Amino acid sequence: MKKLIVFILFLFSFSSQSQIYDPIKWSTSVEKVDEEEYHLITEAIIEAGWHLYSQEVPEGGPIPTEFTFKNTETYELLGDTEESKGVKEMDPVFEMEITYFERTAIFVQRIKLTGEGVYLINAEVEFMVCDEERCLPPTTLPLEFKIPGAVESEVRQVEESKEEVIINSQKEGGGTNRGLFTIFFIAFLSGFAALLTPCVFPMIPLTVSFFTKQSKSRAAGIRNSIVYGFFIIVIYVALGSLVTLIFGADSLNALATNVWFNFAFFVLLIVFALSFLGAFEIVLPSSWSTKIDSKANRGGYIGIFFMALALAVVSFSCTGPIVGTLLVEAASKGGIAPVVGMLGFSLAIALPFALFAAFPGWMNTLPKSGGWLNTVKVVLGFLELALAFKFLSNVDLVLQLHLLERETFLVIWIAIFGALGFYLLGKIKLPHDSPQSHISVGRLVTGLFVFAFTIYLIPGLWGAPLQWISGFPPPLHYSESPQGFGGSKGVVSMENGAALPIGAELGPHDIIAFKDYETGMAYAKEVNKPVLLDFTGYACVNCRKMEERVWSDPSVLSILKNEIVLISLYVDDKKSLPDEDQFVSATTGKRIKTIGNKWSNFQIEKYQTNAQPQYVLLDHEGNNLNPSIAYEPNINTYLDWLKDGIEKFQN
Repeated sequence: MKKLIVFILFLFSFSSQSQIYDPIKWSTSVEKVDEEEYHLITEAIIEAGWHLYSQEVPEGGPIPTEFTFKNTETYELLGDTEESKGVKEMDPVFEMEITYFERTAIFVQRIKLTGEGVYLINAEVEFMVCDEERCLPPTTLPLEFKIPGAVESEVRQVEESKEEVIINSQKEGGGTNRGLFTIFFIAFLSGFAALLTPCVFPMIPLTVSFFTKQSKSRAAGIRNSIVYGFFIIVIYVALGSLVTLIFGADSLNALATNVWFNFAFFVLLIVFALSFLGAFEIVLPSSWSTKIDSKANRGGYIGIFFMALALAVVSFSCTGPIVGTLLVEAASKGGIAPVVGMLGFSLAIALPFALFAAFPGWMNTLPKSGGWLNTVKVVLGFLELALAFKFLSNVDLVLQLHLLERETFLVIWIAIFGALGFYLLGKIKLPHDSPQSHISVGRLVTGLFVFAFTIYLIPGLWGAPLQWISGFPPPLHYSESPQGFGGSKGVVSMENGAALPIGAELGPHDIIAFKDYETGMAYAKEVNKPVLLDFTGYACVNCRKMEERVWSDPSVLSILKNEIVLISLYVDDKKSLPDEDQFVSATTGKRIKTIGNKWSNFQIEKYQTNAQPQYVLLDHEGNNLNPSIAYEPNINTYLDWLKDGIEKFQN
């Protein structure tokens, strides 16, 4: 570790691209539980902007954090290493939910001593970190735990129990604000959608008119409408708080990936969808609304509160499915997300009452209630129906049943959105639709957009990536034909029908790629083309983003296929090197055991950086044709960089 720090200081004067990154500081401590049992606590302090992956990452995702404990003959491991709660998000590149940590992470391993005289426990942690532009190769570091009772002043005072340590670390974790803002924004849009349903929209002019006419002055009418809106917010936020209080701040988070939870939510959304489509109405007991209405006749703020409560009860058949969906989704994020979600939802509901009370003339611009309100409700029903199959897909993926593979999922979505398009164009009638001699321009335009989206989904049946809905359908590899119908994606397409060069394989977009530096350089010299050296990783998120969004551009792809030789060096390749090829790095002092270690060490020694992706254009002697480039999502910039290097090679 000291050698690495010296090396970092030595390279500090280089540009940000030629830089060795060390964004995580690890520390250890020990908490004594009783005479034999201890908690080994590992804390990771993470620099802003970087994130560390959880111990539990689905297969095919990034490299998870992994602890290995040594000299276990003197102690017994009690259970698995537990970790603090991280940020769980759907990764659009890996098309799976991935948990990671920002700012800080706590890991706790329970042990029981089985021998005497134990004063030191050795362990290792293997981990991978990324930021928005680069990923570092997997790193393994040693850890030491001093028994009994490590010198806590060297790290931090551990006074809490194991559970408290884990919970407190969550308060310091980064990324929460971003997740809460997203929930608030989605909830606000959902509230606006609920506002346009037949249960809520007609209440706006009626309620505002009531307050303005019953109040002694315009100012009093405005004040009462604002109070009315405020009480709407209070009621829904109280509902979110109740969910958080009953289920706990984080308990539903564990259910988000649970098979039975996902199946139950699938059934719930189907019920909500059928209700919106007109099969039946979900209503609260009529006695509730009767009691609330009687109290709403009371004057003052108490009467206004019960008027707001009456709106929430009466409109439940329209708002209930939306609120239910929001609450479960928000609660699965943990923390105060249900409260934030209900704040956003209720704010969208409450704003019109205050605004139209302040500016009553605006009510003349409101469209009149009519059949379009039921249309909004039906459209929401179709969306709930489509969303339901996302949760059923989660069940199928976890159990690996292969009953709802990518093609099947897309066929269902094509059928749902196709039916929605026909409904909007008036070709399908549902129970509560009003007779219409024509459709509005708004319905026509919306219907055309829905049909355009439906047609967009169809190529996905043949293996198209469908980036617009990335994360919703099962991943490309979870399909009946991972290589496309008839295996067309796996067909080698080269000029004159030639076979692949020796040592090469098809990479992204069927680009011919080498995974060995020497082999690729020899081939480049043979065909007299420059080399694109691609430092990448199987678990590198931003590498996949570059391949999917930049390399797929026709101009870029043409160059990658025809004008250069691609050498992709995977720094996280776990294949072991033959014993005779293993060595100790002169730069880092670490033993190079795997192919990934070899290419990572090569990148550090030759280019003074350990981040991926990194792209280098080389001549046949291994000299740079122009400065290397890292993550560059701008297609034109990347294309100009490629052309510049090729031009210098030719000259």
